[in-house]
Amino acid sequence: MHSLVRQLLIIVLVPFVTTAMAAEEFPGRKLYPDVEIVTLGQLKGMPQETHIVDVRSPYEYATIHIKGSTNIPIAHTGFVKKVRALRQKSFHPIIFYCNGHTCFKSYKAVRKAQVFGVGDVFSFDAGIFDWARAEPKRTVLLGKSPIDPSRLISKKEFKTRLIKPKEFKRWAETGKYAVIDVRSRIQRASIGLFPFDEKWASLEDSEKLRLLIEQAKKEQKTLLIYDNVGKQVRWLEYRLRAMKVKDYYFMKGGAEAYFKAI
Repeated sequence: MHSLVRQLLIIVLVPFVTTAMAAEEFPGRKLYPDVEIVTLGQLKGMPQETHIVDVRSPYEYATIHIKGSTNIPIAHTGFVKKVRALRQKSFHPIIFYCNGHTCFKSYKAVRKAQVFGVGDVFSFDAGIFDWARAEPKRTVLLGKSPIDPSRLISKKEFKTRLIKPKEFKRWAETGKYAVIDVRSRIQRASIGLFPFDEKWASLEDSEKLRLLIEQAKKEQKTLLIYDNVGKQVRWLEYRLRAMKVKDYYFMKGGAEAYFKAI
């Protein structure tokens, strides 16, 4: 009797446990319950004609993306126009993706598309990193495919390169480091955090940034790099590794954290 009760409890509780685990792993699903989800397994089996859309920034897309995907940043004003153009090409599903799990851009993209009359749209909320680990042959990293999954930088590895704003400030003002502000012109508003000790090159100005990094290597200086909120530098780290730069650190939380801490 006890065995039967236990089996019945398992049958009843498993769906609730699974749902709770999904909610914890994908917090956006609770906030966007109306958005239809495409799983990793489903996306693998999608026909080639499916429109896969990366809604992240051009810099993130250029760093790593799903092979064959189109970059339509949700932050850009032309997002709706470009998504509508995709729909006019064919009536195949449109799958939006971003960084996954805790990134909500793919959900927002689905909603925005629907508001403007574009249907049959879905979110692949597992994101680029789950895809890259599962499908290295169908992933592009720094312009090359297939990729080596071991080259993917884990959150744990990335965190070892972060230093708190106050410590970053102390190091930067010694004059012994190559300090680079990689914020955009708008984010920077013509003001650097360390005007006497830093150089500026936005992530979009890849050539200027490359030259500053090469200069630091030549002078054997450790790089201290900061962005606006501490997230964009994660993509820059792939380029630093490709350039075989070993000595570098990022400001934890970026300029916004600096203003709160100082």
